[in-house]
Amino acid sequence: MDTRENRDMVIFRKHWIFDLDGTLTVAVHDFKAIKEALGVPEEADILYHLDSLPTEQSAQLHIQLDSIERDLSTQAVAARGAAELLSQLAEDGCTVGILTRNTHDVARLTLEYAGLGEFFREPAFIIGRYDAAPKPDPEGALQLASLWGASPDEIVVAGDYLYDLLCGRNLGCATVHVDPAGLFRWRELADIQVTSLRELAEMRLLV
Repeated sequence: MDTRENRDMVIFRKHWIFDLDGTLTVAVHDFKAIKEALGVPEEADILYHLDSLPTEQSAQLHIQLDSIERDLSTQAVAARGAAELLSQLAEDGCTVGILTRNTHDVARLTLEYAGLGEFFREPAFIIGRYDAAPKPDPEGALQLASLWGASPDEIVVAGDYLYDLLCGRNLGCATVHVDPAGLFRWRELADIQVTSLRELAEMRLLV
């Protein structure tokens, strides 16, 4: 199969799972500052570290993290081409969902501030960190697949980070790496690599 055929098989799938921060919205999280505020070691994953702590301490730090992310949601701006691609997918009758390491409520707020809320009116299609094991675990993606009655070969996972791509691979579906910097650090995990969602929208128009 040549690259064009592979690309077309990915971009015209009917079910799309998007990461939120850095994919549908412009990245605003300063993870180094967040780690410092929560006392998380620089090399550690924030969620995994908090979950490894004693129950009461973990719960209090999760509350603090929720508050930090709620404040950040007010700064949300749609990523380049996000509304364009989501409009195309809606017109084509595609199903879209979000799988995020944020909470469900913060995801909803982020979408509204970014002007993308109209595309995600079904609450069950937004899976946050308290709804399923966080990425790269595919549990949340499996939940969406079950809700949609979709098999992995009908699904695309699009994201900007390693965990998004690993989640897609763990599910066995197609993956799109969105990297505005164009570095594409995890090429082996992505079926398509783009610097913006506008590129994906243009690919769909050109076929």
